[in-house]
Amino acid sequence: MRQAIDPQMKIGEVGISDVRIDLSSRDEIPQLLLGLQAIYCNRKIRDKVFGILMSIIPKSVGLDRGRKGMNLWTILVLGTLRLNCNWDYDKLREIANNHKTVRQMIGHDVWDDRAYALQTLKDNVALFTPEVLDQINRVVVGFGHRLIGEKAGRLLGSCDSSVVETNVHFPTDVGILWDAVRKMVFLAMQIFGSLGLPAWRQGRHHVRKAKKLCRKAARLKRSSSKDPEKRKERERLIVRAHEEYLELAESFVRRIWSELPSVQTLDPKILANVWRLENFLRHAERQIDQIRRRVVDGESIPHHEKVFSVFEEHTEWIVKGKTGVPVELGLNVCFLKDQFGFILHHRVMEGETDDKIAVPMVEEALERFPALKVCTFDKGYHSPANQEKLAGLLEQVVLPRKGKLSAENREIENSDEFREGRRKHSAVESSIHALKNHGVDRCPDRGIHGFKRYVALAVVARNIQILGALVQKRELRKARREELQKAA
Repeated sequence: MRQAIDPQMKIGEVGISDVRIDLSSRDEIPQLLLGLQAIYCNRKIRDKVFGILMSIIPKSVGLDRGRKGMNLWTILVLGTLRLNCNWDYDKLREIANNHKTVRQMIGHDVWDDRAYALQTLKDNVALFTPEVLDQINRVVVGFGHRLIGEKAGRLLGSCDSSVVETNVHFPTDVGILWDAVRKMVFLAMQIFGSLGLPAWRQGRHHVRKAKKLCRKAARLKRSSSKDPEKRKERERLIVRAHEEYLELAESFVRRIWSELPSVQTLDPKILANVWRLENFLRHAERQIDQIRRRVVDGESIPHHEKVFSVFEEHTEWIVKGKTGVPVELGLNVCFLKDQFGFILHHRVMEGETDDKIAVPMVEEALERFPALKVCTFDKGYHSPANQEKLAGLLEQVVLPRKGKLSAENREIENSDEFREGRRKHSAVESSIHALKNHGVDRCPDRGIHGFKRYVALAVVARNIQILGALVQKRELRKARREELQKAA
């Protein structure tokens, strides 16, 4: 049984509209709670958000029967708290079980000592999808614009991208092969052990042996000696160490492939593990081939053939040219913000470059917020086609051109409006930094779906915090006026 929120208040429960939040606090928790409270207290906005939240309920779950599940409002509050405060689930569990104001916000009375389990929080927050979060974001930003008033009638956007790292270690070919080998051996132990088959009883011994050979291959470095004989000897040792490692890994791969047909079961958990095992076997085969080509045959591996993690396969090798940051492992994410700090739209860039997404970003943002009239970019988004298409979509486009400028383009980029737009464009860096400070620096969630959900939830949480900051400023001004009236 699922509900957006329990309509029947209990003795000792404080209504969400009556929860007292410290207006003088500069921490992000009160601002986020104020934003959530403002959404709840506006009946029209609350109904929209609750209607969207109902779509995350699995089809197999009854709305009015069965065991009671976590309220959807509770999932939204705790999910946005986790991202906005950059917490892991252990911290979220501690706050959900012991933070007085948070518990009041999710509907617990003073005598209710019900605690949330760690896995319960993980499972319920994972119900969100990027599409559902995008719909909620539209409602939140639209509500924020209504609070701002007439100034929000003409939106000025800024667009830029940043890397969100995936939760992976630095990739080396022998290290990636080691990840694949240990996972496929442990999965083989689990599968055959659950079926009572004797294969892979010495799996842990095999893993230790593979780890020893992996370390031996990884530690051997090419010689810097001027003596060619010494360099040749070191090369021979490196090749031999890698061959020993590859021979062992290949023997494991062949053995598992030959034994998999003996797995005869309809158990869905075992079948899921078999699917995972086959995936790691394919990863191991690819890495064995690439290591042999690179080390033994002296071939250079093309970049498009490389995989940088067997766990987060969507991870990309990104070089932004930042000082002190030679490479970042993750995915680029493009953000488009308005002049009030709200994130209007974002896009996870899988194998895309800035110049390829400039037009889609603006088109999708206009679909959500037609009041967008101006958008600023940096040079990375320039292409002649982008200049032409964006000019047809917006009243003003601030997109610097690359290379030597013609007299006409020089006049455009030297105009006061263009210069003012370029000056204001740096504000998007502040919004991106705020997102990174509130969770969007490194994604701990697994898979590309988890990555997209994590980023989308971070955007929603950030926008709710900005909404709460607007409410906080308004309430503080109101309190000051009342104090002045009393003093007079």
